[in-house]
Amino acid sequence: MPALHMRGVVLPEGEPRDLWIVNGRIRLTPVPYAETVVDGGFLLPGLVDAHCHIGLAAEDLDEAEQHALTDRDAGTLLVRDCGAPLDTRPLQEKLELPRIVRAGRHIARPKRYIRHVSEELESPELLPSVVAEQAAAGDGWVKLIGDWIDRDRGDLAPLWPDDVLTEAIKVAHEAGARVTAHVFGEEALPGLINAGIDCIEHGTGLTPDTIELMAAHGTALVPTLINIETFPGLAAGASKYPVYAGHMLDLYGRIRRTVADVLAAGIPVYAGTDAGGGIAHGRIVDEIVALHELGMTTEDAIGAASWSARAWLGYRGIEEGAAADVIAYAEDPRADLAALRRPSRIVLRGRVIR
Repeated sequence: MPALHMRGVVLPEGEPRDLWIVNGRIRLTPVPYAETVVDGGFLLPGLVDAHCHIGLAAEDLDEAEQHALTDRDAGTLLVRDCGAPLDTRPLQEKLELPRIVRAGRHIARPKRYIRHVSEELESPELLPSVVAEQAAAGDGWVKLIGDWIDRDRGDLAPLWPDDVLTEAIKVAHEAGARVTAHVFGEEALPGLINAGIDCIEHGTGLTPDTIELMAAHGTALVPTLINIETFPGLAAGASKYPVYAGHMLDLYGRIRRTVADVLAAGIPVYAGTDAGGGIAHGRIVDEIVALHELGMTTEDAIGAASWSARAWLGYRGIEEGAAADVIAYAEDPRADLAALRRPSRIVLRGRVIR
């Protein structure tokens, strides 16, 4: 693998710097005979999609690989795969694909999530043991379904008793894994947060009380804002369940205030598209723009899909010895987020991808 040289303004520090890349790692001291592949512009740690499903909407690994390539070409070089029935471990061996941090399969109850997607537990008491299995099968994350429509009730409802959640999350943490949960409504949130869950996905039902609870527990949020844009369509297709439909419209209508309150509380927020879960792959920039429109500064919105998200997932940014996953832009994305749609160079694992 030839040595590479990149020169530009490195974000988030905003200082001009020279980088050298040797054997897939960044060096900050000169390397003779390195090939200059970027000379000027702005250098950004590879983008992160913190809620993506590489293997959810794919029939096989070949199709899943195409989804991963679509994400990569949009600048996503690291994916937290938040649950998929397809075993995508072989894709982790392909150097041209984004790094994939897998959460294994969703864990749900019968008829309480999308069919044929999750591990469906007949009894909630099985949750701790299945969490242990998924913690062993994944890459440090476990994904629960926290709430879903209960058709007998006709509205969103929690899936798990509080005491079972506490035990299951303890089991995951003892195994070195973190736990996240899909949650749309309000009712499931206190039990999940008090049980020590590490992250909430979507979080549209957050209220001042549960926002305060999240802040106290250090719980992160991945709001998947472009997914929430689908709520009116979900409501329109749920005429059989008018209470649920109205609830989804209410959650959608208050999302701007909810996110503003989350940001004001200092809760860590990361960018995730929910690609594969009804959202097309390759839309990470749309999510960054949505975060900015709902109150994040441009720099914080970029960080939520770059350096901040990378640190949260255990990956480094642009620094000595870090993996060389770097994107170059001719224009400053802090001044105009649209610049993120026009990478001039993508380097993944120390290799020029484009």
